Amino acid sequence: MTTPKFSEIQRLKDEQLEGLPALNVAVLRNIVLDPIAPYLRYLAWQEGFRATCRFGEYDAVVQEAVGGAPELLNAETDAVLVFLRLETLSWSLARNFAGLKADQVQAEMDRIRGLVDDVLAGIRRQTPAMILWHGFETPLFPALGVLDDQRADGQGAVIAALNAAIRDAVKKHKSAYFVGLDRSVARVGAGAFFDGRYWHAAKAPYTLEAVRDIAGEVMKYLRALKGKARKVLVLDCDGVLWGGVVGEDGLAGIALGTAHPGSPYYELQQEALNLYHRGVLLALCSKNETADVWEVFDKHPDMVLKREHFAATRINWQDKAANLREIAAELNVGVDSLVLVDDSDFEVDLVRRVLPQVATLHLPPGKASDYRALLAGCGLFDTLTLSEEDKARGAMYQAEAGRRELQAGSGDLESYLKSLDMRLTIQLVDDFALPRVAQLTQKTNQFNLTTRRYSEEDIRRFADGGSADVIWLRYGDRFGDAGIVGVCVLRYDGEVATFDSLLLSCRVLGRRVEDAFLARCLLRARLRGAKTAVGAYRPTPKNAQVKDFYPARGFAPAGEGADGATYRIDLAACDGAVPDCFQIESAIAGAATLGGVTA
Repeated sequence: MTTPKFSEIQRLKDEQLEGLPALNVAVLRNIVLDPIAPYLRYLAWQEGFRATCRFGEYDAVVQEAVGGAPELLNAETDAVLVFLRLETLSWSLARNFAGLKADQVQAEMDRIRGLVDDVLAGIRRQTPAMILWHGFETPLFPALGVLDDQRADGQGAVIAALNAAIRDAVKKHKSAYFVGLDRSVARVGAGAFFDGRYWHAAKAPYTLEAVRDIAGEVMKYLRALKGKARKVLVLDCDGVLWGGVVGEDGLAGIALGTAHPGSPYYELQQEALNLYHRGVLLALCSKNETADVWEVFDKHPDMVLKREHFAATRINWQDKAANLREIAAELNVGVDSLVLVDDSDFEVDLVRRVLPQVATLHLPPGKASDYRALLAGCGLFDTLTLSEEDKARGAMYQAEAGRRELQAGSGDLESYLKSLDMRLTIQLVDDFALPRVAQLTQKTNQFNLTTRRYSEEDIRRFADGGSADVIWLRYGDRFGDAGIVGVCVLRYDGEVATFDSLLLSCRVLGRRVEDAFLARCLLRARLRGAKTAVGAYRPTPKNAQVKDFYPARGFAPAGEGADGATYRIDLAACDGAVPDCFQIESAIAGAATLGGVTA
């Protein structure tokens, strides 16, 4: 998952992008930043998108945001990148700071804060797109020299305060984010980040290496926006979780601990545990003897990761591509949700050739000190929200293993479902649930009838508009609470209710949850006065399993087109009855009752 040199990415042909969904990026700037376009084009292609970058005029950000720029900012725009460099925006703060009085500094800060507010509001009036506002760089050579760090009113402190103000201003707008440039400067190194020659000649302050890093950071946000964040980290053992080969070196001979030479592996495990706490599922895939691996987990005093952290394991001598397919099937995710971390050139190359959908992180042998940084910096797991459900996902999959064990011991499916003591909560969206609801629309791929991606702002507009319902489903059973796992967006037009979105987490499939959720959503539509409900299936590479969802539940075909099929059902007979294996603990707020059933 590395980005080639600038000369190589320019070789990407238009025909390689044909048929890919569009990713429209607008760039508002007071600097020259044209090389970011081919970098984003290449990185987007790696994720399956055709990216187009449109640039605003040089130093015309205010005019385009406030005055209007429909060719840049419109309903088709996916993301707006804002680059306002302090040297162009305020020469006095950037280059003449030592000559300013306190009231002059304050006046400039106030002016910039007002400008930021105006630009953000202007962008949002024109487009619902994601906004990525890039902050000011910390000065490498502050105006007051070494004294600058000692003063609360120094140049560094003032620029930090401006960045904090921008961060606060951005938070007021949904789907808007502050992107600090200092991390990019630190990663690349200041000497390789800035180019004084091109800054003076063409107002292009950054080297190609710098622009490459900035584009990579932007792509982390775009990947998350488009629901491309990976879900499963698959770890090899020998040479990854510890140094050496346990089958040859034995428990006492492997390198693992808080001191050299084991500390790089200890740090890598800690980073994997951090991802686990962010909701990333962990899996093992190792060519090894099972007993040898579990001996390390059970007996080595410096193992950070434990057995219970892993949702799936494949410890055998089978090829890793086959194992990865099995892991994906067991966890009910696509193989493109997986990231394999391995130190073997052979294994990584095999997976890249056989399963190119799997992202791979190759850990080069002999460079263990870089391993943690490679994992931490990949950005493949980055999301735009972090819910309580995310934090508990690993434990939820452990609970799922308990459910499978119970099912194996049950005589039939109905007995098994009743023994689960399943509880459903079905409610209209509120402020508490809104982030998780938006996240599910962004991340759910398999059981998703239309695969429409929505931001928190989009969901809020549906909920507040009066002509739609946003309904969420929470699931729990004897093994634990799975959190909010389902979303339905119903749009109303006269006597017709349309399923704009209907989706469920793959974790709850196979228990008739989808039937109960659909029944209550149909009842909700009937109670709102609709006489007919319409559902659509829009095929994607991942949602083939729901192709027949509507017709299998009594919906009649209502037409087919290039983007999928439409189905219709008469709501007169929809009474909201659910299978008797469920307890409905809460109802959709504010609904009336119909035949003794409350929606």
